[in-house]
Amino acid sequence: MTTLITNIGQLVTNDVARGDGSELGVISDAAFVVDGETIAWVGKASQSPDADDRRDLGGRAVIPGFVDCHTHLVFAGDRGGEFAARMAGKPYTAGGIATTVEATRQASSDRLRRHTAKLVAEMTAAGTTTFEIKSGYGLSADDERRILEIAGEFTNEKTFLGAHVVPPDYARDDYVDLVCGDMLRQCAPHARWIDVFCDRGAFDVDEARRIFRAGITAGLTPRVHAGQLENLGAARLAVELGAASVDHCNHIDDDDLAALAESDTVAVVLPGADFSTRSVYADARSMLDAGITVAIATDCNPGTSYTTNMPLCVAIAVRDMRLTPAEALWAATAGGARALRRDDIGVIRIGARADFAVLDAPSYVYVAYRPGVPLVVETWRTGRKADRSTDESWPLPESIRVRPLK
Repeated sequence: MTTLITNIGQLVTNDVARGDGSELGVISDAAFVVDGETIAWVGKASQSPDADDRRDLGGRAVIPGFVDCHTHLVFAGDRGGEFAARMAGKPYTAGGIATTVEATRQASSDRLRRHTAKLVAEMTAAGTTTFEIKSGYGLSADDERRILEIAGEFTNEKTFLGAHVVPPDYARDDYVDLVCGDMLRQCAPHARWIDVFCDRGAFDVDEARRIFRAGITAGLTPRVHAGQLENLGAARLAVELGAASVDHCNHIDDDDLAALAESDTVAVVLPGADFSTRSVYADARSMLDAGITVAIATDCNPGTSYTTNMPLCVAIAVRDMRLTPAEALWAATAGGARALRRDDIGVIRIGARADFAVLDAPSYVYVAYRPGVPLVVETWRTGRKADRSTDESWPLPESIRVRPLK
């Protein structure tokens, strides 16, 4: 079954070989053909081929589906009081995670599943078509595994984050032993990635290096929480280990920038977290100017960034991280795909997954230009228009598998 998506006022392809020759590959008066789960043709509407069905968008803009490469969606409990206290002047510390850990351990799997589905429905309504989910709110072998199993019902981008913080009932060395041992053995079969919160109040560089090496031996690829609160050298550790991404990056120095610029590690900035904690914003402008690949993600979590809305994060990145609307949109789509080492998402080109969002706007610029306005009127994932108010389009179809970068 083929569907012609036509009468598109402005199409962002993220394909430099298309359209205006920019990194966004913008085509005006555009159309494309969806064949099953993938894109079969892209070009001018006047040159479009025949198809079995036709969808006229009335001049609206279309962008690739957002790729949210850093989330913590599987959790229970509420930390609104912590947010209110922080807004009253109390600084954030990593200790707040323990509150969520306790609530998550006590929650049934069905409760966690239903709450995750609610958050996924929010993401879908805002145009997100691919997302990563981390564990990290169990901090025991059984609970970390359980979180990853639930995450796997919604995404194949699952990250083992047993090294989120040291729980209060463990000595540091004993907990690192657990993460590298039984916890990793139980969780590795359910994950693609391994992450460590390498920062003040969490794990130091030596501990992180040990955990990452154990994860690599188990077949997982590193991603690194780095420099949110303090620069411990985690960004350079990420480069040393060939990590797919280094996330947060609020506190990095010139040496970090130089190392990242010479690597394939993507710098993931998290505007929602910086906004919600009144932190110094990550200097995404300097990262881009240094030649580093930058991605934007929500960091959706109950303590420091309780948002599922990628358009909001794009708008904050434009306003407070000094990115252009084009740079921010690329970072939230193709940049997120790079951070997940994917080449089949975050782009509208032949052979890519048919993931895209339709905007009630004439241009992609409106994503940042009209912050807080729900401009996404349709979200299509794997060639199907999603019911954005429910979780009916999830879990993932069995036919969809991760296709890494070539």
